[in-house]
Amino acid sequence: AYRESAARTAKYTNEDFARIQEQSAALFQKFATLVGTSPADARVQALVERWQALISESYYFCTDKILENLGQMYVADERFTKNLDQFGAGTAKLMSDAIAVYCAKSK
Repeated sequence: AYRESAARTAKYTNEDFARIQEQSAALFQKFATLVGTSPADARVQALVERWQALISESYYFCTDKILENLGQMYVADERFTKNLDQFGAGTAKLMSDAIAVYCAKSK
């Protein structure tokens, strides 16, 4: 995944990076508006699916296992939590919990 991401992003322009960052921020904002909603809610699960797709489209093929590990990292590493919670308190926790639900369905 690292090599794939490095190869893809090496070709990106500043505009590409800005577009991806904008798309990511829009998704994080949508997660933030749903804090307090069940992680299993269809709207939240649709955002998880879109997040996985954006990672796959932009960086590397994001398997459910990779996504599951990312979700755990969002709450285990305070740097990730702080970054995600800038969109609204609880965003990282909702994403982590929602990703866990999403990935459990595929097992």
